[in-house]
Amino acid sequence: MNPEILKQCWFLAGPTASGKSSAGICIAKIIGAEIISLDSMAVYQDMDIGTAKPSPEELKDIPHHLINVVAPTDEYSLSVYSIAAEKICEEILQRNHIPLFVGGTVLYLRGIIRGVFEGPSADWEFRDKLEEEANQKGNETIHLQLQKVDPIAANKFHPNDLRRVIRALEVHHLTGVPLSGQQKQDPLSEEECPPNLFWLHPSRKQLYQRVNDRVLQMFKMGLEEEIKSLLTKYGHVGRTARQGLGYKEVIDYLEADISERNLDLTINLIQTRTRQFAKRQHTFFRSIGECKPMMVTGKESAGEVARMYLDLAKR
Repeated sequence: MNPEILKQCWFLAGPTASGKSSAGICIAKIIGAEIISLDSMAVYQDMDIGTAKPSPEELKDIPHHLINVVAPTDEYSLSVYSIAAEKICEEILQRNHIPLFVGGTVLYLRGIIRGVFEGPSADWEFRDKLEEEANQKGNETIHLQLQKVDPIAANKFHPNDLRRVIRALEVHHLTGVPLSGQQKQDPLSEEECPPNLFWLHPSRKQLYQRVNDRVLQMFKMGLEEEIKSLLTKYGHVGRTARQGLGYKEVIDYLEADISERNLDLTINLIQTRTRQFAKRQHTFFRSIGECKPMMVTGKESAGEVARMYLDLAKR
């Protein structure tokens, strides 16, 4: 992104269920901002409950961008996101508003602030083969393969971060060069870094409780029915959209034989995987030195988090 545009952007990132979306709306109202979603799943239409999108009323109240932009059957990449985000930032600044990025997709955040590595196109046959091997032998088996060809990348990615592990193996498979040798996006200097770049850092215990409660609330709101409607409307869900937490597990549940379906186990599985994902997000946010942690308990109201954020922004 153009450095002059980037320095005028504000950021509120954080792990899933940390309360960043509601706080972001409060912040936007106070500073005169328009929100740009930093969520790789919110780009998909008709995937509302499982992605915890803002309500229709909230979307009307504060302009939101890069939400509901493609069908769930389509693929959507970081490079496409980055190009669209820069154009939207330019338009927001022309309206004398502030671009406020809000979300938890670390890959998108890093791409916006450090730039995008344009790797080779996906080799779906190769990916499917590794995913099947992981299902049969475990994620650690795939991670060990990466350790052999790209130990630097292997040390960065947890074995359970299967998507990134497979992508690193795919890049090496297609180019013959380790991913770590091609990704050279360095951290920004203090002069280059946007000043208001924070991530919510709640206590682990409180975050996990919020995750568990959110998953239960999603099912009460009709997550299963939403996914049934998706499959009826589109026939299938694309590879990327299907990886969304909650969607993959419920689709697997719906595609299983009726005698093998267990909704309680599915809910527990989503809770467990979401907690694991939140833990990985913590690790990734800490690895981005430009992004300053904002300590919260997880019990604050959205307004209280907004005030804390703005107090830090003044310093």
